[in-house]
Amino acid sequence: MNLWSDFLTNEQRLIHKWTHYFPAYERHFARFCNQSIKMLEIGCGEGGSLQMWKRYLGPSAQIVGIDILETCKDYEEDQIAVRIGSQADTTFLASLNDEFGPFDIVLDDGSHRMDHVLATFEYLYPTIVRNGVYMIEDLHTAYRAKFGGGLGVKASFMEVTKRLIDELHADWTQGAVAETPFTRMTMSIHVYDSIVAFERGFHRKAVVMKTGGQP
Repeated sequence: MNLWSDFLTNEQRLIHKWTHYFPAYERHFARFCNQSIKMLEIGCGEGGSLQMWKRYLGPSAQIVGIDILETCKDYEEDQIAVRIGSQADTTFLASLNDEFGPFDIVLDDGSHRMDHVLATFEYLYPTIVRNGVYMIEDLHTAYRAKFGGGLGVKASFMEVTKRLIDELHADWTQGAVAETPFTRMTMSIHVYDSIVAFERGFHRKAVVMKTGGQP
């Protein structure tokens, strides 16, 4: 299924997305289609994106949405579960992992508050499956004071991402940056306009090789 076409022809619940997000969605989520996977979407909106992920990921996927609004429970249907709670409440997040986890995909489209985004990431990212994807969208809010952000503001998740890029490269910093659990569990960081996607994996020490050449 082409996710963009599905979005354009949607006649079910309202979906509210920036159009330039769709190539990033397909790049990182396509490999999970038609597999028995679990996706967590933080922030349910009008419920349409939960249905979109269900259609896109296929009949074996379990979609879980969380929100602070009780009315979002109305969005539940086959393959879609909704739980009410704050994304910054680690006890609540632990209960989600106990009930549904570990998740293959986490998509943070929640409060967009920098303290919430960071708290959720710090708790959930280490718990997703080894080859999972953790994506945070609408990170233009990282540049806005009302969300706790701003250009160069330490609490901005964009500034956090810059520090995590250094952690990913800790092996090359000659001890200036210590290797962390994040270093060891992360394969890649992808930065797009308003989106950051983290791909889990086993981070091995880099090895350089040469093959071929003249005798």
